[in-house]
Amino acid sequence: MHNKLNINRRDFLGGVALSLAAGTSLSPFEVLAMQGGKSAYYPPSLTGLRGSHVGSFEIAHAVALSGAKFGYPNKLNDATYDLVVVGGGLSGLAAAHFYQDRVGADKNILVLDNHDDFGGHAKRNEFDVDGRKLIGYGGSQSIDTPSSYSDAAGGLLEDVGIETERFYDYFDRQYFERRELRPSIYFSREHYGRNATIANILGDYRGAPDPATIKASLADYPLADESKVMLLGLVQNEVDYFPGMSVCEKEALLRSISYSDFLRKNAGMNEEVVTLLRDSIKGYWGVGWDALSALEAFRFGQPGTAHLGLDVARKEGLAQTEPYIFHFPDGNAAVARALVRKLIPGSVPGKTMEELVTEKVDYSKLDQATSSTRIRLNATVVDVRHSADHKCVDVTYVRGGKPERVRARHVVLACYNALIPHICPEVPEAQAEAIDYAVKVPLVYINIAVRNWHAFANLGTQSVYVPQPSLMHSFGLDFPVSIGGYRFTTGPDQPTILHGSFVPTVPDQGLNEKQQHQRGRQRLYEMSFDNYEDLILEQLEGALSPGGFDAERDIAGITVNRWPHGYAYEYNDLYDPPEYSPDNGPHIQGRAQIGRISIANSDASAYAYVNGAIDAADRAVNEQIATGRS
Repeated sequence: MHNKLNINRRDFLGGVALSLAAGTSLSPFEVLAMQGGKSAYYPPSLTGLRGSHVGSFEIAHAVALSGAKFGYPNKLNDATYDLVVVGGGLSGLAAAHFYQDRVGADKNILVLDNHDDFGGHAKRNEFDVDGRKLIGYGGSQSIDTPSSYSDAAGGLLEDVGIETERFYDYFDRQYFERRELRPSIYFSREHYGRNATIANILGDYRGAPDPATIKASLADYPLADESKVMLLGLVQNEVDYFPGMSVCEKEALLRSISYSDFLRKNAGMNEEVVTLLRDSIKGYWGVGWDALSALEAFRFGQPGTAHLGLDVARKEGLAQTEPYIFHFPDGNAAVARALVRKLIPGSVPGKTMEELVTEKVDYSKLDQATSSTRIRLNATVVDVRHSADHKCVDVTYVRGGKPERVRARHVVLACYNALIPHICPEVPEAQAEAIDYAVKVPLVYINIAVRNWHAFANLGTQSVYVPQPSLMHSFGLDFPVSIGGYRFTTGPDQPTILHGSFVPTVPDQGLNEKQQHQRGRQRLYEMSFDNYEDLILEQLEGALSPGGFDAERDIAGITVNRWPHGYAYEYNDLYDPPEYSPDNGPHIQGRAQIGRISIANSDASAYAYVNGAIDAADRAVNEQIATGRS
């Protein structure tokens, strides 16, 4: 057992108080007043258990899981809006932006969100460590391959002042190379007999392993001699495991088997090697290689697939036509801030993309009666239906424990997709079944503020992959981005953020991807912050102690961003029909317009990226504009 860290819990306790306010008759401001008024309402600075925090999901669960009803208020809370958007994530904010831009800035728009902050998965985390502000991302990570964005998505970034070309100056691509820091693997005592952090020879789709380090590192791996021989052969041999087969036959076969089974049955690997590689893909897909096809492994350039004689192009988006550098320190929370700044002038100071990072949001300006666009937080929508004459839509939400109702000429549902049939009784049964096809990926992004990173420098590592993880399957130093007045750490004496990822899976038990997501989601709800903290300390101490890491001395704060309903489901060619893609599949029927109600979220695009969310908003707003003109 590990001792609890002696870190300041004021912000953590404040976070709980703010979250609890969502389920009481008190506003977050009133809760803070009861605490003495020492803190302003500023969710990014809250630590502890964040993401889907306490107070953000209980009402929605009551509606979806037990059919709870909260009444239909006779009185409208506000005057009729031109547009109500349910969900204040990137898709919802983009919908408000597109509507305001295309219909008129004078139109009245209300954005409702169940969380205590806007942005959805685009979450910002802040720490104050010894007088230095540290900024991390608690969800949506980067603007990936912006050159591939649609005119609508690319135009939105331009409209809100984000110039992606600037990241070529802001992202230091040689930062780790100059300091001779490399990716490593952490072998835990629990599974490998001893704790060891050693150079990672496996490689991934962003780069092949360094041949000069392979044999030396492999010699130190706590694996059986037989496994070392097998692994070396897998990494170095130029073998076609399907000689004599045509490309089409190979593709069909690889699509039909998991990469784990390919390693077992075709490459002749033992279970120790299969398990070592299994979890390396979790951060991208949300499951391990036991639930992904060998064809997908080829697309990612996994060991054993490079010489199969396949000529097909790698999966769209994986071919790195642009470097993976378009990252704000707070991830895509900066995109959310840029949208809010455009929607509600004065809410976010400044005009540049650099100021999005350094300036502080004024949350008191988000929901003012004098503003044409308003963002109302801590408001969980429980019912959406057309008025009797079908000229408007009534939206009932719960805030402070009480139901309230607003009316709009148009509604965009940019919330969690699977909730829509439960809050909108007009969704046809076939459409509800189409929505139900997908299962969101549960995940946790963990930010750990440390007073120094000497352990990483001493071990010569930048990031750590953890096979058979007790919690994080990877963790390491954050992206080396310096933008405006915010500077990334320049040396190991300085405080910085370690970012860790945890995707709960149930591997090698015959469960498909969706089944693993469902089981993993339950685990997230069952875990307390103390559970997370214990496992975080166990992993960091096991991996970094040889480099001089001391948790009590070095850790200044922890924020756990828990997303039981995390990223959108993308079609998996091991289980889904091969013709399913973002352009074809059940999600097309699932996002069908319902009169004055349209659906916009990344689920509706079957694409878990920023542009998927924005493109969905573009489509939904265009649907409603056309409806208004008819």
